Amino acid sequence: MQRFQTFDGVSLAYRDDGAGLPVLCLSGLTRNGSDFDYVAPHLGDVRLIRLDYRGRGASDWADPATYTVPVEARDALALLDHLGLQKAAILGTSRGGLIAMFLAATAKDRLIGACLNDIGPEVAPEGLEVIKGFVGRNPGARSFEEAALARATLMAGFEDVPAARWMEEVKKHFIDTGAGLKINYDPDLARIFDAPAPEANPAPPDFWPAFDALQDLPLACIRGANSDLLSPATFAEMTRRRPDMIAVEVPKRGHVPFLDEPEALTGLRAWLGACR
Repeated sequence: MQRFQTFDGVSLAYRDDGAGLPVLCLSGLTRNGSDFDYVAPHLGDVRLIRLDYRGRGASDWADPATYTVPVEARDALALLDHLGLQKAAILGTSRGGLIAMFLAATAKDRLIGACLNDIGPEVAPEGLEVIKGFVGRNPGARSFEEAALARATLMAGFEDVPAARWMEEVKKHFIDTGAGLKINYDPDLARIFDAPAPEANPAPPDFWPAFDALQDLPLACIRGANSDLLSPATFAEMTRRRPDMIAVEVPKRGHVPFLDEPEALTGLRAWLGACR
């Protein structure tokens, strides 16, 4: 892992692998750059840059008031500046896709294109309630084995996922303390749900203008066919507004696809081709 400092002195961790088209990978709300470990072996012809947001993964914790889409977007641009990159394509999972749309609205000249993994301008309320239910809380499981078994049961919409994948997941996102598991991010991240400012919310009230700002950029959206966060209606409206969008649904997946599924890889490769 490498590190750089943000405008407010927070040390953030990132990985920078490969060569070619720069692809900045932005993860889900509570997650980190390891979200993209599954897809990385399939993208050997790009420069894959994986950021751990402030307060997540190997990055420093920060003032919880800065755990917002605008600040995280500013951090993403700071990373590009640190690497000497004028532009990058953004592969954004969930929260990362919101950041990609925000960047399209505020710094479009820094984007080559955007791929949104199971996220759109509207977040389904039922999916948001699920997220609220676990953010900032340690799992009840006391071992990785117990947590992996629980995940296989609790992850709504996922079918035919090997047990080994659930084990990989829990080892990426929990820490074994010897007396149980704990989350590997700042528990104060949960405070974003209490913030009154719209920009502090995981889904600002009207994000459609940010989505529309992606016009003229290569765009893809990968949806888990059983997603509870990106509704079929929102996905359909996205394709109506952007008929050129590479739109993919991954069967037997909820929120979010792992991105190494055949359907996801087909969509990603088409999008990367359009970005070149």
